[in-house]
Amino acid sequence: MLFEMFMTFVKVGAFTIGGGYAMLPIIQEEVVDRKNWVNEDDFLDAIAISQGSPGPIAVNISIYIGYKLEGIKGAIICTLGTVLPSFLIIFIIAVAFFQYRTHTIIERVFLGVRPAVVALIASAVYKLAKAAKFNNLRLLISFLTVIAIVFLKVNPIYLILIGGAGSIAYYKNKEKGQ
Repeated sequence: MLFEMFMTFVKVGAFTIGGGYAMLPIIQEEVVDRKNWVNEDDFLDAIAISQGSPGPIAVNISIYIGYKLEGIKGAIICTLGTVLPSFLIIFIIAVAFFQYRTHTIIERVFLGVRPAVVALIASAVYKLAKAAKFNNLRLLISFLTVIAIVFLKVNPIYLILIGGAGSIAYYKNKEKGQ
């Protein structure tokens, strides 16, 4: 099982361009859809915890899933699987890029990769929104949060803290009403 976990996260780490959020659809496909290691609700919880924790989201999710499946060993194995391919690829690219950074082909490759990264992130947003089963209120909150971040330049940390406090208050009041 540990080897399978390692190879799954090696695949995620090696074949995802664009960082943590671009990795989300691939992680979801592997651990929820293919392997059934966690269900969609657990995956959404992993994302929520990972976003609220310091560090890259993909690494945090790999820690969460690894720990859920095999404890500390699983967390370490999944983290290594996620990080090692990226580290090795970036190391090789950094060495080569420094030498060939002004080459026209290299510049064009990076220009071509950018739209693919945007598409991966958009795909992750769509899949997460669909899996979260938003009602109108949650959709409105999400929309207002995007506006606050993008147009009003509100620090996302404040919005996360407000969202967490608001959720605690909401569910506390809801429990009192029952």
